Amino acid sequence: MKDLKTDALVERLVNSYGNWVQKDCENTEGGTGRYTKELWPYDTMFSPIQVNRLTIKNRLVMAPMGNCQMAEETGRPNDKMREYFFARAEGGVGLLTTGLIPISHHIDSSVTEKGNFSYFPRIDNTRTNFMGWRDLAQGVHARNSRIFIQLTAGLGRVGNPQCLMTKYALPVSASWNPNFYIPSIPCRPLTDLELDQIVRNFGQGAADAKTMGIDGVYLHGHEGYLIDQLTNTAFNHRKLGKYTDWQLFGINIVKEMRKRTGPWFPIMYRIDLSCALEETYGERMDTVSSLKGFKNGRSIYETLDYMENLVKAGVDMFDVDLGCYDNWWLPHPPAYMPAGCFLDVAKVAKEYFKERGVKSNAGFEVPIVAVGKLNYPDMDEKALRDGKCDMIMLGRPVLADPDWCKKAYAGDVDQIRPCIGCQEACVNEFVEGGHPQCAVNPRTGHEDVLPKQSAPAVTAKKIGVVGGGPAGMNFAIYAAQRGHTVEILEKTNELGGIANAAAVPKNKYDMHNYVEWLKRQTLEQKGVAVKFGVEATPEYLKAQNYDAVIYAVGAKRINPRIPGIDTVNMVEATELLRSPEKLGSAKKVVVLGGGAVGMETAYWLSYEHGCKITVIDMLGNFMDGACTANRGHIIHYLEDNGAKLVNCATIKSFEPGKVLVSRNISKGAPDVYCTWTPVLPKNVVNPLAPKMGPETVVEEHHAELFVNALGRRADEGQYLEGVKQHVAKEIYNIGDSFQAGLVWGATKAAYNLAQYI
Repeated sequence: MKDLKTDALVERLVNSYGNWVQKDCENTEGGTGRYTKELWPYDTMFSPIQVNRLTIKNRLVMAPMGNCQMAEETGRPNDKMREYFFARAEGGVGLLTTGLIPISHHIDSSVTEKGNFSYFPRIDNTRTNFMGWRDLAQGVHARNSRIFIQLTAGLGRVGNPQCLMTKYALPVSASWNPNFYIPSIPCRPLTDLELDQIVRNFGQGAADAKTMGIDGVYLHGHEGYLIDQLTNTAFNHRKLGKYTDWQLFGINIVKEMRKRTGPWFPIMYRIDLSCALEETYGERMDTVSSLKGFKNGRSIYETLDYMENLVKAGVDMFDVDLGCYDNWWLPHPPAYMPAGCFLDVAKVAKEYFKERGVKSNAGFEVPIVAVGKLNYPDMDEKALRDGKCDMIMLGRPVLADPDWCKKAYAGDVDQIRPCIGCQEACVNEFVEGGHPQCAVNPRTGHEDVLPKQSAPAVTAKKIGVVGGGPAGMNFAIYAAQRGHTVEILEKTNELGGIANAAAVPKNKYDMHNYVEWLKRQTLEQKGVAVKFGVEATPEYLKAQNYDAVIYAVGAKRINPRIPGIDTVNMVEATELLRSPEKLGSAKKVVVLGGGAVGMETAYWLSYEHGCKITVIDMLGNFMDGACTANRGHIIHYLEDNGAKLVNCATIKSFEPGKVLVSRNISKGAPDVYCTWTPVLPKNVVNPLAPKMGPETVVEEHHAELFVNALGRRADEGQYLEGVKQHVAKEIYNIGDSFQAGLVWGATKAAYNLAQYI
């Protein structure tokens, strides 16, 4: 490795995010997180804090969760956006922050669509949009909370490169940098004049926000967005002009906002203490074309010096994390990351300010906000008491449960609906063109049309639910709340279905928390009865005289017909997860299938059972369709632990102890270990992508155990037979038995059906 610039702390943290499961550290930072209340009442968490001259009622901040598609085409916030924030204000969050609001229209071509329509909310001197912001601020204040608007200079190299085809304009950046989504597309450097205009736009945006009654401005200066591209030496390679000084752009922005808003308007800044690229990729920084230019990023102490200068310019508070888009799992920590993963990062910043006596221009200490997998009240309270941070930022936890704060304050910690860390409905949804939602909370993003309290049923019905997995349990809860009498018919002796298997790996602790919570809610819900060990035949169902029968039986596994498959030691992935003893003494394992189940099982076998792993998949990309952060984390750390990933491989046959595959090895075959460039959505064509050739080889892969993770498909058989046999007047099919997929689909189907049945 040549000239790598690394920080010991960052290196330690990045390495720990893969192997933490090998340590025994439950309910503590760096380990699993649990919903305990040993430190309740949370007097520190629910104490006020001063930011400039603004008092915030508690130490809890709603993270910016990207309000894409939550505004009209002009960018004016609509009812969807307002009710989304009002729900979190009603839930007790002290400070709300919006998602990113660009102020670089007509400069950064990626922030608007063809026709200058915006998928982001706007405030940049556009009077048309002011009413939406004023209504939002007034509504939040009426609910005794505060709100900051997050302003961004733009997306730069992490913006959608479709602007090249729709507007005939290159994406932009600090320098000639590759686009994140399609690295073969270059991003042109912004001129000093353009950057000066963006600085002025920040001043105008801040002044507009203050006039609209918003409580403060929040600068989006992290994870490789445009501010970070100008203020991080990984991306800013300018040789001419004033912005060769990598600190100047951020400092000028803050000074301009101070000039336009006066000394008492709070300014918050989001920053990555390190983009951690060299600590993540090591020697690949010298060999991968799209990474080569990003060496020598800001060190921790360069960042701390920059932060101190930002305070001198007028910043009042910071939240700090790690990483950028090119190692996406760091700034967007997925299910597999340990709890409290960035508390040490917050601690470094807080201690630096304390040692140097850094105070804001208003004369106050500069609060440091901790982020990253802080779903757990005990952990948060301890971090505050120990002085690691001054405030706690919650993003996905308050999407999963808007009343997180209320419940924590009341000591009802076991009632908090857990986030499962999947990122499929919150992050992935708006990446692919939707708006923020939640896999476990069907109202998130729909608060404007779905009431908090469902209307009572016009006619109370007796309903039988076949299957006690997430779909069946969620339906039973929501239907019973409307006044129906519901019986869950579960053929096993346990609720949870396939989710029980998904919750087994230590790094799936979020799923474990959710499944246990859902079981409790089901068993405690008035009007819901659970019958175990029931085989719900048509005859049985007809004998119960149900008004309606809901099939939620889950999916059935795919059993491939491949020559020789009966000659090898084979076990289905979910069966192995539920019965680890089936691993036996096997240490060399081949996993067939590189979807989420296969990769999570491979990770579990690799890190928790010390197995030598090979994963085989016919597609070019592993975990294709999964959130980029989740996908990147598993691939990176599986490779780090010596696992072999085999893509573009068709299984030809089995022989005792081995599998034969035909593998495409052409130059167009994707780099299986690439985590620095995302897999594009299926509706986006990369015209510059290399084409796969016909070159193939036959490979042998040996194993003591083969794991079938080739997927599952909807199991409609019982439902169709029930319809044929007329088991009830109303018959429905939901969850994986309708369409095999994610918790999100099961939850939404269960909720929606329960609202109109």
